[in-house]
Amino acid sequence: MTITTLDWIVIIVYAAGMLFMGFYFSSKNKNSDDYMLGGRNMSPWKVGISLFATMFSAVSYLSMPGEMVTYGPMIWSSLFALPIVYIVVAYFFIPYIMRLKLTSAYELLETKLDVRSRIVAAIYFLTMRLVWMAVIIYIVSEKVIVPIMGWPEETALLVSIIMGVVTVIYTSFGGLKSVVLGDVVQTFILFGGTLVAIILIVKNVGGVSNIIPTEWPAQWAEWKFFDAQARLSFLPVVLTTVGWYVCTAGSDQMAIQRYLATKDIKAARRMYLNSMISNAFVTMLLAILGLALFAYFKMYPDLILNGNSIVDEADSLFPRFIVIGLPAGFTGLVLAGLLAASMSSLSSGINSSAMSIINDFILRFSNKAISETKQVKMAKYISFGIGFIIVLLSFVVGNIKGNLLEITYKTINLLVAPLFVPFFMAMFVPKAKPTATFIGTLLSGITAILISFSHEFFGVTISFLWIIPSSFIVGVVISLILSLWKKKQY
Repeated sequence: MTITTLDWIVIIVYAAGMLFMGFYFSSKNKNSDDYMLGGRNMSPWKVGISLFATMFSAVSYLSMPGEMVTYGPMIWSSLFALPIVYIVVAYFFIPYIMRLKLTSAYELLETKLDVRSRIVAAIYFLTMRLVWMAVIIYIVSEKVIVPIMGWPEETALLVSIIMGVVTVIYTSFGGLKSVVLGDVVQTFILFGGTLVAIILIVKNVGGVSNIIPTEWPAQWAEWKFFDAQARLSFLPVVLTTVGWYVCTAGSDQMAIQRYLATKDIKAARRMYLNSMISNAFVTMLLAILGLALFAYFKMYPDLILNGNSIVDEADSLFPRFIVIGLPAGFTGLVLAGLLAASMSSLSSGINSSAMSIINDFILRFSNKAISETKQVKMAKYISFGIGFIIVLLSFVVGNIKGNLLEITYKTINLLVAPLFVPFFMAMFVPKAKPTATFIGTLLSGITAILISFSHEFFGVTISFLWIIPSSFIVGVVISLILSLWKKKQY
């Protein structure tokens, strides 16, 4: 089966709609606050869905079904972390951040610590988000679009460029208002595409009961509360999930930008609750999709390419089903869902990265005042530059080994905890010393790299689930020890 004319119409209408939205909102932005923060008075439910869509990229959209196929329902352990995350973020982080009325998250670090902490945090953020966006483009273009279309591998560059250009145009022209509305539209497309795929598979295999395995598959991880050696066990999954969300919510410009886009603390809390609910719903939905795909390809093993097993092709089963299992028009809808998941993350990443560059580097070190109009124009040019960089980076990340979830943690999530270390010290440790925190932040980043690439450095493989908790503990402990060490004034 191939992509039909109707599928192409669906995809083109979606892309045209995103571009139109960007041009529409370009006339609504009167100053840099409108452009970067939506005027600080945006709807909590829209911003909440935007935050979910931003963090829930096409990488997650593709990796979760594959993870369920390969390792089983241990993936649902992450759901137990979400109530803990909400309490910590809603009642500790959001009130603190909202009272400061910042534009850039990293202004807080200079106020509480010093300019070095602000700059190293901004560099961590930009590095993390540029790599994150590059991974998204790489996976969607080389691992999804090109194989589904049956195009030659060399066309991946053209696909990456088109994705980058469309996203940059509607992001750079429309600002945060365009990004948020785009995220809402893209989230509903993502939901719709996933539900359509599940319904069609259930119908094809003969009912809901047929997607539930009658016996525990050999490749699935057994339930374990705690096992330091296992790839997946309950406690490490919960700790890593809590760590990722808490670190991201307390230090990532993309998250903090969305708190500041709402009018007050109460609205910001509602926004974050909406984001958590959306996340829980989609996590369950994609895990169910993984079960459905497992049942479908067990029933029709001859549909797997290259004669490989289901486990070998786990990450590519969903893209494969999109082409062979969906009727005309629905294939375009699900492909649009994949593009939506990608572009919502790219648009937010580009917008937040441009905001950080302007506030943490250009405005911070400029000797003269820069007008609001010039700042908005500057953000548009920087957005185009970021788009160019991430397309180039997308051809480097393909060399990293592992399935989609492991690649995510080894690249996208590598600096999540190190970025949060200075924020933790600034917000919760009154006696934190600037130099001590600076050293702790750097060593936290080194720890994350050593764990992530432990096999390459030491010949020993450490589970990727330990990257976030270990690097955070190292950074905070070193920062605390040096801050309390009275013999030297750090």
